[in-house]
Amino acid sequence: MTASTLRADTLDTVPVLGRSVQYKYIVAAILVSALFLDILDTTIVNVALPTLGREFGAGSTEWVVIGYTLSLAVVIPASGWLSDRIGTKRVFLFAFAMFIGASALCGAAQSIEQLIAFRVLQGVGGGMLTPVGLAMMFRVFPPAERARVSTLMMIPTLAAPALGPVIGGFLITNAGWRWIFYVNVPVGVVAFVVGFKLLREHREPSAGSFDLAGFVLSGGGLAAFVYALSQGPRDGWTSSHVVFFGVGGVAMLVAMVFVETRIPQPMLMLGLLRNRMFRNANIISAFSIASFLGLLFVLPSYLQILRGLSAQSSGLVTFPQAIGVGCSTFIAGSLYKRVGPRRLIFSGLFMASLTIFAFHWLTLTTNLWWIRGLMLTRGFCMGFAFVPMQASSYATIAPADNGRASSIFSTQRQVAISIAVAVLGTILTHFIILDAAGRVTDPQRALDGFHVTFFVAASLALAGSFAALMIRDSDAASTMAPRR
Repeated sequence: MTASTLRADTLDTVPVLGRSVQYKYIVAAILVSALFLDILDTTIVNVALPTLGREFGAGSTEWVVIGYTLSLAVVIPASGWLSDRIGTKRVFLFAFAMFIGASALCGAAQSIEQLIAFRVLQGVGGGMLTPVGLAMMFRVFPPAERARVSTLMMIPTLAAPALGPVIGGFLITNAGWRWIFYVNVPVGVVAFVVGFKLLREHREPSAGSFDLAGFVLSGGGLAAFVYALSQGPRDGWTSSHVVFFGVGGVAMLVAMVFVETRIPQPMLMLGLLRNRMFRNANIISAFSIASFLGLLFVLPSYLQILRGLSAQSSGLVTFPQAIGVGCSTFIAGSLYKRVGPRRLIFSGLFMASLTIFAFHWLTLTTNLWWIRGLMLTRGFCMGFAFVPMQASSYATIAPADNGRASSIFSTQRQVAISIAVAVLGTILTHFIILDAAGRVTDPQRALDGFHVTFFVAASLALAGSFAALMIRDSDAASTMAPRR
């Protein structure tokens, strides 16, 4: 880094409460706040579904989750083009305002239909926050600082899923279900006001015109595919509507690939996947996030259905994972520049897979402190994988393509999570039979089903570790310290 670059970086500050703060840290703070609320919301609502069913006397409460997921699937592919064309600040603040406002409306809903509609609006905002925010982040932080900023990104990405059941259970028990939505408002308003005053606008002149065919095929295809995945475990994979939406979604996605690779300014710039570093990072991300959130999907069911724990107690058992992640992210961030992404990601995911395989020995009476220890270890291992992956993913992507790249990365994550939850949910549906009172009829058979899901989650992490061997540290050289 030259002296002039250092001087420019030092002078790029904004006044905050009488002090000069570097602009890039303002962007990081706003993004972390927004992503924490967005990701927290995806897990905190799951805890409230039984309560919502009793409150509204409705059996369709799963649409509170499905509606949010489908709206995410529609808007994520378009978010990169929107930020490039309209401006990152405008789109980010619009998405944040939509998310905060819809959260307040969800808390005030008077019927299950209103709540589902407001959750769809909330998903529109939440779907754009991550890709647009990531594009903003990687534009203000130079490649050499990507490892350090990636440690900040781990706070919302990995801590929020662990905190969701704990916070959700506490609020439902002590304040009522409406507060799982109202809790977003005060924090969100503060972050929005700071962003409105301090964030800077950025557009890309090469954004091009609106790609209607790409928007319809990518958004519609992804939404149909995700819907089929969400309904398959419950209604059966051979049911007519699951087959219709599943086949239709795949057909639209195949058509989307055909269309988007043949026009100069596509909605989803799939040509970026020809970039070796970016392509490998997406493959590893798909395996790792499927394993990470897949286990978080099935373990609470084991603790609550088989062990009889409350949602809040279950969240406290899984929470040590966040502590493990917090410890390892700072270590991984400091090692990254000397060790590189290849060895860190491989070792982190490989050790995580061994830890998840150990869940195979859980019984109906396993000491909960043993499970907490496994979660702590798993989180510690995952931190070594996620930090270097985040730091190196965009190492060879041109700054002008950051918005489109973040859309692809977010789309891949959404698909990976949906597939993992569908597969694991199908396994549990096959093994678990409930009586009229909601109790498991054959606990040992249900336990065997959970063992299968643990094996699948471990295998996904193991596959991600071997995929990490495709990485070349030379591709991420701009994010690492020069080698002597």
